[in-house]
Amino acid sequence: MAANGEEQQTQAGRHQEVGHKSLLQSDALYQTSVYPREPESMKELREVTAKHPWNIMTTSADEGQFLNMLLKLINAKNTMEIGVYTGYSLLATALAIPDDGKILAMDINKENYELGLPIIEKAGVAHKIDFREGPALPMLDLLIENKKNHGSYDFIFVDADKDNYINYHKRLIDLVKVGGLIGYDNTLWNGSVVAPPDAPLRKYVRYYRDFVLELNKALAADPRIEICMLPVGDGITLCRRIK
Repeated sequence: MAANGEEQQTQAGRHQEVGHKSLLQSDALYQTSVYPREPESMKELREVTAKHPWNIMTTSADEGQFLNMLLKLINAKNTMEIGVYTGYSLLATALAIPDDGKILAMDINKENYELGLPIIEKAGVAHKIDFREGPALPMLDLLIENKKNHGSYDFIFVDADKDNYINYHKRLIDLVKVGGLIGYDNTLWNGSVVAPPDAPLRKYVRYYRDFVLELNKALAADPRIEICMLPVGDGITLCRRIK
């Protein structure tokens, strides 16, 4: 009984946010360090998203806080986001960049984006967003055809289909400026990237793990970038283009 009681007490202290994908497991840390400084619009969008059946896809609040701070630190103005869902990370970006800043946002599902759009509009930042529905790869190919787009983005955030991360990187490296950043989300992938081959994993985690591992190895070997993998959210790898 004592063991069960201790286990229940431990579980009670774990972070209970619906759909979270964060290494930050303590609810007390969220209550003291994350939520108090979360903008009201982001809180509202987080709560709306929590009711959606696919809420596991949302960006965690601590990662949203990190992205917002990062964009301010690098003075990002022209940005891109691949994989929007309801727009939590998109809103974090829109709140961080200047009033004349721009975000090219791509997602295959506009309906999910429209769930968060009223909140984004109420926050007064919808004018910064150019949302385009459809697969990102053809859109990226069109951007690359125009040389004016090369090296024009300060920051690019990718939280989309993991099996295309490598294909995205091949294109994004030309679009981000030298000194600019690309952020790839979920590069720890529920911790599965260090799990033994026979570890019990959910089917979707096991399926995408090899794609995430492929990306991680490719980024580590890419001489065009400097990288930093951070244990924020479900792991985010920042790539700074150096040539």
